[in-house]
Formats: sequence, C-alpha cells, structure tokens
Amino acid sequence: MEKILDWNKYLEKAAETVSEGIVMLKNDNGALPLDMNENVAVFGRIQLHYYKSGTGSGGMVNVSKVTGVRINEKLLGIYKEWDEKNPFDQGEGWGNEPWSQKEMPLTDDIVEEASKESSRAVVIIGRTAGEEQDARLEAGSYLLSDDEKDMLKKVRKHFDKVIVLLNVGSLVDINDILEIGTDALLYVWQGGMTGGTGTAAVLTGKVSPSGKLPDTVAGDISDYPSAANFGQKDRSFYKEDIYVGYRWFETFAREKVIYPFGFGLSYTTFDIGFLSASGDDILTFNVKVTNTGKFSGKEVVQLYVEKPQGKLGQPSRVLCGFAKTKTLSPGESQELSMSVIKRNIASYDDLGASGSVNCWILEEGNYSFWLGSDVREAKKVYSFSLADTIVVEKCSQALAPVIAFERVKPLKNSSEYTVVTEAVPTNKVDEAKRRTDKLPDEIKYTGDKGIKLSDVKSCKNSMTEFIAQLSDNELSSIVRGEGMGSPRVTAGTASAFGGVSDELNDKGVPACCCSDGPSGLRLDCGTKAFSLPNGTLIASTFNRELIQELYEFTGTEMTANKVDCLLGPGMNIHRHPLNGRNFEYFSEDPYLTGQMAAAELKGLHSMGVTGTIKHFCANNQETNRHFIDSVVSERALREIYLKGFEIAVKEGEAQTIMTTYGSLNGIWTAGSYDLNTVILRDEWGFKGLTMTDWWANVNFRGEEPKRSYYIPMIRAQNDVYMVCADSSAVDDDIIQALENGVITRGELQRNAANVLSFVMTTHAMDRIMGNDIKVKVINREESESSSDEPVVFYDIEKELNIDLEDIESIKGENYAFALILKNLGWYKVTVTASSTQSHLAQLPITIFSMGTPSGTLTWNGTDGKPVSLSCTIPMFSRFSAIRLYFAQSGLKIHSIEFELDKAEDNIELAFASEDK
Repeated sequence: MEKILDWNKYLEKAAETVSEGIVMLKNDNGALPLDMNENVAVFGRIQLHYYKSGTGSGGMVNVSKVTGVRINEKLLGIYKEWDEKNPFDQGEGWGNEPWSQKEMPLTDDIVEEASKESSRAVVIIGRTAGEEQDARLEAGSYLLSDDEKDMLKKVRKHFDKVIVLLNVGSLVDINDILEIGTDALLYVWQGGMTGGTGTAAVLTGKVSPSGKLPDTVAGDISDYPSAANFGQKDRSFYKEDIYVGYRWFETFAREKVIYPFGFGLSYTTFDIGFLSASGDDILTFNVKVTNTGKFSGKEVVQLYVEKPQGKLGQPSRVLCGFAKTKTLSPGESQELSMSVIKRNIASYDDLGASGSVNCWILEEGNYSFWLGSDVREAKKVYSFSLADTIVVEKCSQALAPVIAFERVKPLKNSSEYTVVTEAVPTNKVDEAKRRTDKLPDEIKYTGDKGIKLSDVKSCKNSMTEFIAQLSDNELSSIVRGEGMGSPRVTAGTASAFGGVSDELNDKGVPACCCSDGPSGLRLDCGTKAFSLPNGTLIASTFNRELIQELYEFTGTEMTANKVDCLLGPGMNIHRHPLNGRNFEYFSEDPYLTGQMAAAELKGLHSMGVTGTIKHFCANNQETNRHFIDSVVSERALREIYLKGFEIAVKEGEAQTIMTTYGSLNGIWTAGSYDLNTVILRDEWGFKGLTMTDWWANVNFRGEEPKRSYYIPMIRAQNDVYMVCADSSAVDDDIIQALENGVITRGELQRNAANVLSFVMTTHAMDRIMGNDIKVKVINREESESSSDEPVVFYDIEKELNIDLEDIESIKGENYAFALILKNLGWYKVTVTASSTQSHLAQLPITIFSMGTPSGTLTWNGTDGKPVSLSCTIPMFSRFSAIRLYFAQSGLKIHSIEFELDKAEDNIELAFASEDK
C-alpha cells in the first residue's frame, strides 16, 4: 500500500493555517492591507531570524528554510551587515536560550533614509519560549527592551503608517507599543516554516485576517488572577479557582481588559444574525453571518453561556460553542449551526453546596446564551430555566487537595460582582483502600504457547491468552520505554516502547516510535521535517476543519518517518502569560483547548497514527516544574484543567496520554491512581496507553519523589515509564516488588494489556506483519528532503575518534551520527579542521547533542594546517544523536574525537537536559 504526501499541498495548508491564526488587534489610518507591489521598510533583526516556534521538545524541528516577504533592500543590507558582526545567540544547553535577541541600534538617519524609499514601515518584535524557564517581567522578555522602544519611537517619528508584528509564542506586554503609537498591530505568533508565507498573505490582503484571541489581553500582568500565585518554587495555590482568563475579567474586572477573549479584526465587517434555538438535552443554535464590507473574509461566531449564580457561584460567561464561516464575498451570507449538550455546561459541586456532593449538576435557575464575535461583543439571544437542580453525573471525590486554602467566589450585588472567598474541600478518601478494592485479577502464567500478537489482532487468540505467556521479566520490560534515540526505532526520536526486548519481538510485539512534538517531528539526527504553526496560533484559527486537514498531512509525514506517536498536542491551560510553554499549548479556555486537540487527533487518526495529549495535568509553569506542587480544588481541576483532556478523550478519541513532571495535590502525577485510573479510565472510559514524561519523578503520598521509580507508576496504571537506557535488561526493583507483594502480577498484566492493545493499532504492527505502508513524497525540494542514508551508530566506551575527511562543511548544512554510550557523563569533544581563508574569517561549528546546542567552536584561517578545538558537553542518554551545524562554508573537517572527562555516577540531575 502506498500513500502520497504532496509537499506543496502541505505547505499550502500550513500557510493557510498561519493566515487564519493571525490576530489583528488594530488597523487604523489605512495601514493594511499593503499594496501587493509596495516596497516596505522592515525594522527589527527578527526579520532575519524568524521564530518559527518555541524551543525544547515543543519546537526543535529541523527545517531548510522559512519564507519571507519583499522588503526595502537597502535597509535589509544594513541589518544583514550588523547581524554578521552581532551573531544570533542560540544559548547553550537545555532551557538556556535567551527570550529575545539584541536589537540593532537605529539612528534617525537610517530611519529617515528608509522612509524616502518606502511609504510604510513594518516593525517586527520577536520572542522565543521553551522548557525549563518561564518568561519574566523584565525588558527583553515580557516587556520591550530599551532598544525595541527606541526603534519604535524613531520609526513612528519618520513614517506615517507603522505596522507592528509580534512574532511571539504567547502574550507579551503591548502597553509601550500602544503608547508610542502604531497604526496596525498583529499577533502573528510563531507560524512554523510557512510563517512568512501566511503572514505575507494577510499583510498584502490576499487573505483577510480572521484569527481570534485565545487569551485575554489585560492592561497589566498583575491584573491576571493567578499573578500572586505564579512562579513559586515549592507550592502554587490555585486560589483563583475556576476564574481563569476571561472568566475572571468578565466577572470581576472588565475595566482591566485591553482586548477581550475572542477578539480579532478583519479587513471587512460582518453581521451575525441569530435565527433560532431549539432542543432539549441538545440545544441547536442557528445563525446567519453576512459579509457587510468590501473585502472577502471569514468570521468566527462564538457562543457563551451565563449560568445561574446559585449556591456554587459562576463566571458571567463561559464559552460553549463556536463556528467559523467559509470565505464570504462582500454581500454573501452563510448559515451556521452550533450544538450545545446540556451536560457539557454542567458545573461540578465538590463542596455539597447544592446538596449533591461530588456531582456534575445543572443548578436551578435561568441559563442565558450570548452570541457574537468575541466575549465582550456577544449579545443575549436565548435562555431557558430549570425549576429544580438536576444531577447530571455522580462521581466520587478524586484528586482533592490535602492542604486547606481559600478560593475565589463571586458575590452579586445588583448588577456587579464582588470577590469573596470560601474554604476548599479537602481529601476524605482512603486512597490505598480505593486501589486495593479494585486490584485486577491475575492471569495465570502459562509460559510460551507460541501465540503471536498478530494472532490476537486477527482474533485467533485472546489478549488474555497472549499475556498469560509473558514472564515477569517480559512484563517488567513492557512498562519501560527505551531511549532517547533508541536504535529500535527511527533514529533521533524520543523513544521506543512496546517491543523493547528480543523476547517480546519474538512474540510479535513491535517497537513503536514516539517523536516530539506539538510543532512537528523532532528528529535529533538532523533529518528535515515539517515545522508546524505553534499551539497558540492553531487555537487562534477557531477552525476545527482546517486543523484536522493540516494534521492529516502531519499524519502522513509521520507514516513516512515510521513514527507512531507524536508527543503532542500540548493542551495545558494558559493560566498565566509568563508560562514558558504557553506557545505549545492552546488557550486560557478549556473548551477551545479540547476542540483544537480533538481536531488534531482526528487528522492524525485518519492516517493511522496518533498524538499523545500532554501534560496531564496542571502543568502551568516551568519554574521548578519537577518539584512544584500545584494545589487545586477538585472543581477547578474538573472544570478547567482536566476539561480539555476530557474533550480530547471523548470527542477526539485520544489513544495515548502523557502525565506531568510535577506534583498535583501532594502526589506526582505519574503515580496518581485518582488521575490515571479513577478519573481517566473509570469515569471517562479511556482505553488507551498512558506514559510518564521523560525521566519523571514518581512517589507515593508522603514520600520524596525520585526518578525511575516504577512501583507507584505501575500501581497508578500509568502504563509506561519514559525512558530507560535498556528496557530489555532485568529490572530488579520491579521483580523484587512482585516478590514482596508491593505490586501484583495482575497490575503488571493490566498495564501490559493497555500497551499491547494500543500497539496492535499502529503502523508498527502493520510492518511486523508484512503490511508496511509506503509513503511517496512528491513536490519536495531537494534542500528540504531527508537523506535516505541510515544514521550511523558508533559504540563508545570511554573514547572514540571518527574520521570526517569526506565531510564537506556547507553553510547552513548539518552532519549527523549517533553514539551508543557505555558510560554516561561529561565528554571532551575535539574537532580538528583547517581552512585556507583569511585569519580574520570566522568559521563556527555548533555541536548539538540530542537536539540541544551544547557548544560552539570557531576557527579563523589556519593557512591550511589542521587546528584542533575542544569543548566539554553533557551526554546522559545511552543513545545520543550528535549533529554538527556549519554556520559558514570554508572549513575542511578532519575528525571529531570524544573522550570521557567525568563519569556521572548519579546522572539524575543531568537528565533535565533531555526532558520533554
């Protein structure tokens, strides 16, 4: 069987996504659109270094180019010359990249001269983001730098029309921009490898902007309700409870908002007309959207519910539906329908205030629905009343906090709400008894009966019969993933799981492949892959169908690279603007988050692959993320921080899930039975596979967390620990726990069944059964193509010398290989090279280890004589992908040598360099 991946259509769909995700906040003075042939003066060094995504596992995708637009060549030359003398700072090591780059100082002469050749100015301000570090309330991060402000002031002084583009992962402070003055302001986000193409289409009017804000833009960062409880090192109390983002602002602080949730301008105007609403358990809203302007464009219709305050207390608005039109010509109309299941607008009573504790309820009272183009503009169109409170679903207390604290609750005075607080209910469950009461039965061990996993897939034998064959050692292997960069799967990927031993392979269990991440395939061996728009941009499209179509292409690309699980979408809530991973998450709203995740999953599933929804759950800051304890009420968890995941499971039919690094109400999520079993499986009906984050901490309640602690994970039904150096090796801890009765074979067999049931659905299973699906890639430029040459693995005990005489250093190119390390630790890396260029030449090579820039060596001219330069880099993964990036041509590479400098007996602290 062969599938076709048309690279041109992939590029077109991604560019379309970029265009639809750009949010135009302001457009005065006829600033936009630009004339298609207009020469535009572009300011800001980011025009040369477009941020296609954030960094870390959510953004480390190798691409060949990022497209751009036609600009003032003379001004561009000035920037290029300055940029050569002031190299882009990539940072070194994981989580150490700077949020922004040094900006070129501008003189009035430069700006004035540019204004003589160009009538309009575009100013680009860029920010990256990534794992291990949150943004900060400082210049060059959340705030503009002095050079950026000076640039804006000078451009504003000399140009009549100024357009500011924010090439960022999530919200940044815009007060200085608005104060200095700009005619047009757009969040262009991080658009992946087609970011330039999609942005150019909007700027030139080829496409009218139709993106909507997935977050509220407030006047000051202190206005966000989580501000006082964000960024702590040890414990974060979610005192704002369910009042996140617009739920807070529209209820308590409307005057603090600059741009409301769901806001976004177009080049045209629309009339949204309410037609009708009907239904009982499912309400159907019919609307008519008419383009009343002079440009073609799309509009997003948003539906919000206002619930009765009742005894629980409610936000004044909650998003419960949205739909996007097709492209409407001037005067054209389209009718749209949105369905709202009443159960989905229920509230969770964790206190018993309604008389029904730990239940989803619809409180008695009036339910009003508001329709419009954003949360602030929406008008009331329909209502219904309930005479009595209805219990929609009975649950049991799960994940409740163990530490008492107070949470926000509204008190209504006439038409205004004031903030009061109430005590949060704490845990009353005997968690140990809950687990032991539901221990799975043990399947009696039969030994090898010759049953293959393919026999289960073909229904010749049952899964129970297959699992009965698995020994204790095989069961201990199957709950441990292998990686990173395991040679069992595609080179440079995050892990192998499933068939991670020869014994399991002999029984027909294939090794499945995981690859980061939300912004496209991360292949640390240097293989080129498609860089996707980031999560924030995707959410801004409010277009389910478009995102599903985009991820159908991604699913085909995964198939071509023999990747079974994309480690994404990331779907935690934008609780606070400074969260370093907001770029790979979607929104402050759980409904929008869940809908976008479900769309991505549906696209992947249509191609026979899947995405791993993450990070489950409440991963809302990077500061001390391995040890932070998030203290959250059960209501806030269920209505806000779990809701998107629930939608992805129930509507997107999620098949794999990744837990977090941190602690949730005192238990690290990888070992939380309430999270992984009670809520996920028992309540939501999830049937798939769960995995930990890479080298995650795990604990029992009251114990200190530690890495590679499999026992709590197994008992929680978090199926696979990611990752181990060699999953086929006997794990004494698991075997001993079995012998001591700390875990049961039934629990291990249950986890194995979850893993194997998923493995049977994958292309990896098809391949082992001889039904390999081939993908033919067409219309892909040679510079964008991946090499068909296999990645070479070298064994290294303590030292290794590799001859590189045949390697040619070409500017912008990479050379990659992989190491199988017997000893982990810090290695001295020595590269020997020569050059006939002048002594003033600067010829750098950046050494990437597992995708992380770990050192840069720079040669000058050497008169053709070999010169050796060295640096020391950490290598703490048994399978380590190494990539040499050549920033300039002109070096003759002779060799690279690795020598163990310092073996690390306790490598746990260093594992952070490869976290997901």
